[in-house]
Amino acid sequence: MKILLVEDEPKVASFIKKGLEEQSYDVDQAYDGFIGKRLALEKPYDLIILDIILPQLNGLEVCKAIRQQNSSVAILMLTALGNTTDKIEGLDAGADDYLVKPFEFQELLARIRALTRRKNDFPSTEILKIADLELDMARKTVTRNNQPITLTAREFALLSYLMRNKSRVVSRVDIIENVWETSFDTGSNVIDVYINFLRKKIDKDHATKLIHTLVGMGYVIKET
Repeated sequence: MKILLVEDEPKVASFIKKGLEEQSYDVDQAYDGFIGKRLALEKPYDLIILDIILPQLNGLEVCKAIRQQNSSVAILMLTALGNTTDKIEGLDAGADDYLVKPFEFQELLARIRALTRRKNDFPSTEILKIADLELDMARKTVTRNNQPITLTAREFALLSYLMRNKSRVVSRVDIIENVWETSFDTGSNVIDVYINFLRKKIDKDHATKLIHTLVGMGYVIKET
Protein backbone atom coordinates (compact mmCIF):
# COMPACT_ATOMS: atom_id res chain seq x y z
CA MET A 1 0.00 0.00 0.00
CA LYS A 2 1.41 3.36 -1.10
CA ILE A 3 1.06 6.34 1.26
CA LEU A 4 2.09 9.98 0.85
CA LEU A 5 2.89 11.76 4.12
CA VAL A 6 2.91 15.57 3.98
CA GLU A 7 4.15 16.87 7.35
CA ASP A 8 6.59 19.71 8.02
CA GLU A 9 7.56 18.86 11.61
CA PRO A 10 10.64 16.59 11.25
CA LYS A 11 10.14 14.69 14.51
CA VAL A 12 6.46 14.04 13.86
CA ALA A 13 7.12 13.09 10.24
CA SER A 14 9.94 10.72 11.21
CA PHE A 15 7.78 9.09 13.91
CA ILE A 16 4.86 8.51 11.54
CA LYS A 17 7.00 7.34 8.61
CA LYS A 18 8.98 4.90 10.75
CA GLY A 19 5.83 3.48 12.34
CA LEU A 20 4.07 3.03 9.00
CA GLU A 21 7.08 1.36 7.40
CA GLU A 22 7.22 -1.05 10.33
CA GLN A 23 3.66 -1.99 9.34
CA SER A 24 4.90 -2.69 5.77
CA TYR A 25 3.42 0.46 4.23
CA ASP A 26 5.39 2.11 1.42
CA VAL A 27 5.73 5.78 2.41
CA ASP A 28 6.78 8.84 0.40
CA GLN A 29 7.37 12.04 2.33
CA ALA A 30 7.10 15.77 1.69
CA TYR A 31 7.91 18.58 4.11
CA ASP A 32 5.93 21.39 2.47
CA GLY A 33 2.66 21.84 0.63
CA PHE A 34 4.22 22.60 -2.74
CA ILE A 35 6.17 19.34 -2.92
CA GLY A 36 3.26 17.44 -1.38
CA LYS A 37 0.90 18.73 -4.06
CA ARG A 38 3.35 17.86 -6.85
CA LEU A 39 3.86 14.30 -5.60
CA ALA A 40 0.13 13.76 -5.04
CA LEU A 41 -0.67 14.79 -8.61
CA GLU A 42 2.23 12.92 -10.24
CA LYS A 43 2.10 9.54 -8.48
CA PRO A 44 -0.71 7.08 -7.66
CA TYR A 45 -1.30 6.76 -3.91
CA ASP A 46 -3.78 4.72 -1.92
CA LEU A 47 -3.80 7.26 0.94
CA ILE A 48 -2.51 10.77 1.60
CA ILE A 49 -1.81 11.90 5.18
CA LEU A 50 -1.87 15.67 5.09
CA ASP A 51 -1.06 18.19 7.81
CA ILE A 52 -3.03 21.44 7.64
CA ILE A 53 -0.34 23.92 8.72
CA LEU A 54 2.39 23.64 6.06
CA PRO A 55 4.92 26.00 4.45
CA GLN A 56 4.44 27.08 0.80
CA LEU A 57 0.83 25.83 0.53
CA ASN A 58 -1.35 24.93 3.50
CA GLY A 59 -3.02 21.55 3.71
CA LEU A 60 -6.46 22.86 2.79
CA GLU A 61 -5.13 24.31 -0.47
CA VAL A 62 -3.27 21.09 -1.24
CA CYS A 63 -6.39 19.03 -0.51
CA LYS A 64 -8.54 21.14 -2.83
CA ALA A 65 -5.94 20.87 -5.61
CA ILE A 66 -5.82 17.09 -5.26
CA ARG A 67 -9.60 16.80 -5.34
CA GLN A 68 -9.79 18.74 -8.59
CA GLN A 69 -7.92 15.89 -10.30
CA ASN A 70 -8.51 12.86 -8.07
CA SER A 71 -11.82 12.19 -6.34
CA SER A 72 -11.04 8.66 -5.20
CA VAL A 73 -7.77 8.78 -3.25
CA ALA A 74 -8.33 8.70 0.52
CA ILE A 75 -7.14 11.82 2.38
CA LEU A 76 -6.57 11.86 6.14
CA MET A 77 -6.05 15.35 7.56
CA LEU A 78 -3.82 15.92 10.59
CA THR A 79 -4.59 19.03 12.60
CA ALA A 80 -3.80 20.71 15.88
CA LEU A 81 -7.01 22.69 15.35
CA GLY A 82 -9.60 20.50 17.02
CA ASN A 83 -12.82 22.51 17.13
CA THR A 84 -15.81 21.61 14.99
CA THR A 85 -15.43 24.60 12.65
CA ASP A 86 -11.85 23.67 11.79
CA LYS A 87 -12.79 20.03 11.21
CA ILE A 88 -15.66 21.00 8.91
CA GLU A 89 -13.33 23.30 6.97
CA GLY A 90 -11.05 20.33 6.35
CA LEU A 91 -13.95 18.13 5.28
CA ASP A 92 -15.24 20.88 2.98
CA ALA A 93 -11.81 20.97 1.32
CA GLY A 94 -12.23 17.31 0.40
CA ALA A 95 -10.67 15.36 3.28
CA ASP A 96 -12.25 12.01 4.14
CA ASP A 97 -11.25 11.95 7.80
CA TYR A 98 -9.31 13.97 10.35
CA LEU A 99 -7.11 13.24 13.34
CA VAL A 100 -6.35 15.83 15.99
CA LYS A 101 -2.78 16.16 17.30
CA PRO A 102 -1.48 14.79 19.58
CA PHE A 103 -2.76 11.30 18.78
CA GLU A 104 -1.94 7.69 19.60
CA PHE A 105 -0.22 5.88 16.74
CA GLN A 106 -2.64 2.95 17.06
CA GLU A 107 -5.53 5.32 16.35
CA LEU A 108 -3.75 6.53 13.20
CA LEU A 109 -3.42 2.92 12.07
CA ALA A 110 -7.11 2.29 12.78
CA ARG A 111 -8.10 5.33 10.71
CA ILE A 112 -5.89 4.16 7.84
CA ARG A 113 -7.42 0.69 7.90
CA ALA A 114 -10.93 2.13 7.96
CA LEU A 115 -10.25 4.45 5.02
CA THR A 116 -8.73 1.75 2.83
CA ARG A 117 -10.65 -1.39 3.80
CA ARG A 118 -13.82 -0.58 1.93
CA LYS A 119 -12.08 -0.67 -1.47
CA ASN A 120 -12.23 -4.45 -1.36
CA ASP A 121 -15.42 -4.93 0.64
CA PHE A 122 -17.83 -5.20 -2.29
CA PRO A 123 -17.81 -6.55 -5.85
CA SER A 124 -16.04 -3.95 -7.98
CA THR A 125 -18.37 -4.49 -10.94
CA GLU A 126 -21.54 -3.66 -9.02
CA ILE A 127 -23.75 -0.77 -10.16
CA LEU A 128 -26.24 0.68 -7.68
CA LYS A 129 -29.31 2.59 -8.89
CA ILE A 130 -32.17 4.52 -7.36
CA ALA A 131 -34.39 6.74 -9.52
CA ASP A 132 -32.00 8.59 -11.87
CA LEU A 133 -29.04 8.25 -9.46
CA GLU A 134 -26.39 5.68 -10.43
CA LEU A 135 -23.22 4.63 -8.60
CA ASP A 136 -20.61 2.51 -10.37
CA MET A 137 -18.38 0.60 -7.93
CA ALA A 138 -15.82 -0.36 -10.59
CA ARG A 139 -15.30 3.10 -12.04
CA LYS A 140 -15.89 4.88 -8.72
CA THR A 141 -18.28 7.24 -10.50
CA VAL A 142 -21.66 8.74 -9.59
CA THR A 143 -24.18 10.29 -11.96
CA ARG A 144 -27.64 11.74 -11.61
CA ASN A 145 -29.77 12.25 -14.69
CA ASN A 146 -26.60 11.25 -16.60
CA GLN A 147 -24.69 14.21 -15.14
CA PRO A 148 -21.41 13.33 -13.32
CA ILE A 149 -21.10 14.10 -9.60
CA THR A 150 -17.70 14.39 -7.94
CA LEU A 151 -17.47 12.81 -4.46
CA THR A 152 -14.65 12.32 -1.99
CA ALA A 153 -13.77 8.74 -1.00
CA ARG A 154 -15.71 9.11 2.26
CA GLU A 155 -18.76 10.62 0.53
CA PHE A 156 -18.66 7.76 -2.00
CA ALA A 157 -18.53 5.19 0.82
CA LEU A 158 -21.45 6.84 2.62
CA LEU A 159 -23.57 7.09 -0.51
CA SER A 160 -22.90 3.48 -1.45
CA TYR A 161 -23.93 2.38 2.06
CA LEU A 162 -27.17 4.36 1.85
CA MET A 163 -27.92 2.99 -1.61
CA ARG A 164 -27.29 -0.59 -0.50
CA ASN A 165 -29.90 0.04 2.17
CA LYS A 166 -32.35 2.01 0.02
CA SER A 167 -35.76 2.56 1.61
CA ARG A 168 -34.32 1.37 4.94
CA VAL A 169 -33.67 3.82 7.79
CA VAL A 170 -30.03 3.66 8.94
CA SER A 171 -29.04 5.18 12.27
CA ARG A 172 -25.95 7.23 13.08
CA VAL A 173 -24.53 4.15 14.83
CA ASP A 174 -25.15 2.06 11.70
CA ILE A 175 -23.23 4.60 9.62
CA ILE A 176 -20.36 4.86 12.11
CA GLU A 177 -19.96 1.08 12.25
CA ASN A 178 -20.26 0.46 8.52
CA VAL A 179 -18.71 3.54 6.92
CA TRP A 180 -16.18 4.82 9.46
CA GLU A 181 -15.40 1.38 10.97
CA THR A 182 -13.32 2.88 13.78
CA SER A 183 -13.57 4.51 17.19
CA PHE A 184 -15.73 7.60 16.84
CA ASP A 185 -17.33 10.24 19.02
CA THR A 186 -21.05 9.58 18.58
CA GLY A 187 -21.78 13.07 19.92
CA SER A 188 -19.94 14.65 17.01
CA ASN A 189 -21.90 16.23 14.16
CA VAL A 190 -19.59 14.83 11.47
CA ILE A 191 -22.26 12.40 10.22
CA ASP A 192 -24.66 15.31 9.75
CA VAL A 193 -21.94 17.25 7.94
CA TYR A 194 -21.38 14.42 5.46
CA ILE A 195 -25.10 13.92 4.91
CA ASN A 196 -25.34 17.64 4.11
CA PHE A 197 -22.38 17.32 1.71
CA LEU A 198 -24.24 14.55 -0.12
CA ARG A 199 -27.51 16.47 -0.18
CA LYS A 200 -25.81 19.45 -1.80
CA LYS A 201 -24.26 17.25 -4.47
CA ILE A 202 -27.07 14.72 -5.02
CA ASP A 203 -30.32 16.61 -4.37
CA LYS A 204 -29.73 20.36 -4.55
CA ASP A 205 -30.52 20.89 -8.25
CA HIS A 206 -33.26 18.28 -8.51
CA ALA A 207 -36.97 18.53 -7.74
CA THR A 208 -37.09 14.96 -6.45
CA LYS A 209 -35.13 14.66 -3.21
CA LEU A 210 -33.65 11.25 -2.49
CA ILE A 211 -31.87 11.67 0.87
CA HIS A 212 -34.20 12.12 3.85
CA THR A 213 -33.76 12.62 7.60
CA LEU A 214 -36.05 10.95 10.11
CA VAL A 215 -35.55 13.00 13.27
CA GLY A 216 -34.36 10.87 16.15
CA MET A 217 -34.10 7.78 13.95
CA GLY A 218 -31.56 8.30 11.19
CA TYR A 219 -31.36 8.68 7.41
CA VAL A 220 -32.86 6.96 4.39
CA ILE A 221 -32.41 7.19 0.64
CA LYS A 222 -35.58 6.52 -1.32
CA GLU A 223 -37.84 7.74 -4.07
CA THR A 224 -40.67 9.86 -2.70
